[in-house]
Amino acid sequence: MKNQEVEIVNSVSEYNKMVNHETMNPLVSVVDFSKSDPICQFKRTFGFYTVFLKDVMCGDMQYGKHSYDYQEGTLVFIAPGQTYGIYNADTYIQPAGFALIFHPDLLKGTNLGKNIRNYNFFSYDVHEALHLSEKEREIILECFKNIKLELEQAIDKHSKSLIVNNIELFLNYCMRFYDRQFITRDHINQNFIGKFEKSLDDYLKSDKPKSLGFPMVNYFAEQLNLSANYFGDLIKKELGISAQEFIHNKLIDVAKDQIFDASKSISEISYDLGFKYPQHFTRLFKSKVGVSPSEFKSLN
Repeated sequence: MKNQEVEIVNSVSEYNKMVNHETMNPLVSVVDFSKSDPICQFKRTFGFYTVFLKDVMCGDMQYGKHSYDYQEGTLVFIAPGQTYGIYNADTYIQPAGFALIFHPDLLKGTNLGKNIRNYNFFSYDVHEALHLSEKEREIILECFKNIKLELEQAIDKHSKSLIVNNIELFLNYCMRFYDRQFITRDHINQNFIGKFEKSLDDYLKSDKPKSLGFPMVNYFAEQLNLSANYFGDLIKKELGISAQEFIHNKLIDVAKDQIFDASKSISEISYDLGFKYPQHFTRLFKSKVGVSPSEFKSLN
């Protein structure tokens, strides 16, 4: 197989076979790579949720749109259908660290199944990985240990709920640790927010709303080299409102100034700001200001 080709691994059992790990449950596995065989790394697409704990520098990894050199104590999250890989010139290497993998079918009918989409970090890009402190790493390893212990028990009516509950606990710890990472990188985040504001201002002053349309969150995330979910979470944690709401507020501020330009109609303003239909602009304006654009003009 050549590096540019993508290998599809659909099941937990297939992955276990690839790393020579025993399958104790066909829907979930905890892998200790120090006990696995050396493997040749390619780009792969998994049919299951994957969490890697990288304990050593492990080379150049391509994930999403970016490459990344993992540092010791890094967690990366991969959702089903995403492409991931490490390039190592088709040579076999001994991997290090751990992996938790679980199939979406494991979550059917569970609370975690209903809420799995709330864990946005499964859609973060590789350079937005979670960097653990030593204490956080110990907690993560304890979670893996508890899941593995349950997998080693004889299957009974409690097995699924106990395994899923432990996975949910692990993911909740990861949410806490990501919150910590957002806080400890506040100076970096502020830089992103400043660039976002400038990019939004420049967008609205240009002809881009006419050619590209209403300013979308995805556009600005790409400008900052961030995934849409990471960007949205960063804005929410720093500003207390969603990125979309921030864009809406900025649009309304710009619209308020333009409303008093006698040479422009409400329809022209709406098109200039990227709205396809003036009634959509009017609806947003009224929801934010309490009155329609025309009423706002007459009151001032």
